[in-house]
Amino acid sequence: MPPAPSGSRGPSGSRGPSGSREPSGSRAPSGGRTSSGRTSSALGTSTGRGTLGRAGRRVRRWVRRGWRGVAYLWRRSLMFRSVAITVMTTGLAIAIIGTAVMISISNNVYAQRRDQIEAESARATIVAQGIFDAATAGEDNNQTELETLQSEAQQAILSNTTSPGGTSIAIERSPDQPGPQTVQNVASQGFPDAVITDVLRKEVGKNTGKLSLQPVRLEDDGRRQPGLAVGSTLQIPSAGQYELYLVYDLSDAQQTLDFVSQTLSIGGVALMVLIALVTSLVVRLVVVPIRGAAETSRKIAAGRLDERIPVRGNDDIATLARSFNGMADAVSRQITQLAELSRVQQRFVSDVSHELRTPLTTIRLAGDMLYDSRHAFEPSVGRSAELMHTQIERFELLLADLLEISRFDAQAVQLDPEPVIPAALATDIVDEFRPLAERAGTDLQLVTPGGHTTMQLDAKRVRRILRNLVGNAIEHGDAKPVQVVVDSDARTVAIAVRDQGMGMPPEDAARVFDRFWRADPSRKRTIGGTGLGLAISLGDANLHGGRIDVWSRPGEGSTFVLTLPRGEHVGATTSAIPLPDLDESYDGPRAVREDD
Repeated sequence: MPPAPSGSRGPSGSRGPSGSREPSGSRAPSGGRTSSGRTSSALGTSTGRGTLGRAGRRVRRWVRRGWRGVAYLWRRSLMFRSVAITVMTTGLAIAIIGTAVMISISNNVYAQRRDQIEAESARATIVAQGIFDAATAGEDNNQTELETLQSEAQQAILSNTTSPGGTSIAIERSPDQPGPQTVQNVASQGFPDAVITDVLRKEVGKNTGKLSLQPVRLEDDGRRQPGLAVGSTLQIPSAGQYELYLVYDLSDAQQTLDFVSQTLSIGGVALMVLIALVTSLVVRLVVVPIRGAAETSRKIAAGRLDERIPVRGNDDIATLARSFNGMADAVSRQITQLAELSRVQQRFVSDVSHELRTPLTTIRLAGDMLYDSRHAFEPSVGRSAELMHTQIERFELLLADLLEISRFDAQAVQLDPEPVIPAALATDIVDEFRPLAERAGTDLQLVTPGGHTTMQLDAKRVRRILRNLVGNAIEHGDAKPVQVVVDSDARTVAIAVRDQGMGMPPEDAARVFDRFWRADPSRKRTIGGTGLGLAISLGDANLHGGRIDVWSRPGEGSTFVLTLPRGEHVGATTSAIPLPDLDESYDGPRAVREDD
């Protein structure tokens, strides 16, 4: 219902203030408070604030947890997201439609009651005016007769109003009315004179012959109810103009609107719950097969190539399942064929390597005899014996590497761990390669700030890794210093080998661990090599749960870092000697920079 104006008029007709203040004299003097009182008040205030602060933090923590849970479900659950979007859009539509319906119903109910009240008020005014007009106007009308007529008019007015909520009536004399006689102002019991505003009184006082209506708010046991005030004028013989005010209680209409609003709210909530259930059921018909497909995909990716999605019916989901199963069959056949080809290839390399050992041994014996007697031959024959001896040695290295690669491919390699001190192992390798470094004009440096604790490692394989890394650094270091750094942290031990040679571009650095790959095939090998050393080194590092990282840039050299985890069955996710990205510059390990 439309709200009532804030202004009101008292029974005497004078407008009073909308609110009142307590007299200033009622405030206690400030000097009456003692210091102990102030201290107690301060402590109480501080304690209250602390309690409120803890409660606020607890509420904020709960809100954050709830929000994180909702966000997690929103990201991970298609069903939750679909149901939430459907419920939110449905709720918004229901709210908009319900609000429009309530406004329309409220306006219609109010308009009907207004028209009804206006008709009743007009009829009551006419009846009352007829009672006064029926009396003979003249000086002989005494006060008693006028009061009797006023009482009759009041009863007639009440009998012509049928508001279910009740009607209050008041008859008041218009201000500044001349006349030989006056009639006392009358009002029904409990008449809410405060709701009759000055605006309404001025409008009625104009005596336009029309009714003046104004929506008001009525107080009923502390509750505010809607109402409608109607004002008109009456002409009383020998008494002048009087104002008739009727106040109608519209609480019955408000109850009807509240019932309609409650019904719409309950119906809207029930509809949203029903839509949420229907949506969840419909989405479940799609989500469950998708989850099944995802689970089947994970199983196939884990190696269970015989897993398939169950096919039910002939709908779109069934068509998708059949297509997926057909794809899985084709992929399974291809994987089986590739695995068989890989096994054949590995077996071929292993068989060839083993079969070559017997003739190679015979060739090696004959070659050694010729090599030992090379001085008795002609110079050209002696040189041929030397070349044959060198190539036979390289052939033996290649054959050994091929056999090792075949064991890696067949996953038949096992570690033989033993107590090893990484720093001491690196020292042995540096001492082993120092004569070669001196012949190449390379300053081979060793820095060991860490790695002095004992670890369980396969010493033979770690030595092979370091031999490959240090040998490559000397070969490609262009006679510049080569640093070997051993460092450690709480999780890993790292051994870095840095040269300052020609370096490699990023595309070459990404392929250094490929089999038989060389960055510059035209470069001369000084210490032999088969092209499988780094590939075997990476396999040895992986067997330990470690890794080999590489950094290289043209003109700045290369750095290889072997990282081994301290604990068993723990992967090396970090390194005691981290390397930057390939597109960043690098000044070498921190231990080398600090040593310089």
